[in-house]
Amino acid sequence: MIVTVGRIGRAHGIRGEVSVEVRTDTPDERFADGAVLTTDPVRRGPLTVRGSRWHSGRLLVTFDAVTDRTVAEGLRGTLLLAEVADDETTGDPDEFFDHQLVGLKAVGVDGAAIGVVREIIHAPGQDLLSIELGDGREALVPFVVEIVPEVDVAGSRVVIDPPPGLFEEDPSAE
Repeated sequence: MIVTVGRIGRAHGIRGEVSVEVRTDTPDERFADGAVLTTDPVRRGPLTVRGSRWHSGRLLVTFDAVTDRTVAEGLRGTLLLAEVADDETTGDPDEFFDHQLVGLKAVGVDGAAIGVVREIIHAPGQDLLSIELGDGREALVPFVVEIVPEVDVAGSRVVIDPPPGLFEEDPSAE
């Protein structure tokens, strides 16, 4: 299974180093010297890590084929992907790979059907579950324990305790 482990941000300095928005709990493993990462879009990779370091709370990475700031800026926004075993887990019972959540049934705390998880959106503030509701509309649900108190991958469901108005139609959308 291919998972997203990072997203390339701005260039740092003039020698091709880039900042990376980390999307993995094991950045030291995923961005180790010599690690080969595929990319989205595909034409920008694969990229081989030459080195990585932490600077002011950000991960900075250099890749073998990226030797100057111009090339580094051209990679901005590129997703960095790695292969993981289909049965691999994060090691934390409260964390999941995106592919484990996509397709799960969304149900209320009373067990009533709400919809299906279609996508995980990694927003700057928090992750969001994109849920296709029974009527075909999309709802974005903050992926926090107060609203999503239970994730049962084996049972193919997530339990949602929505705040008032979360699933109501927006009257201004008409």
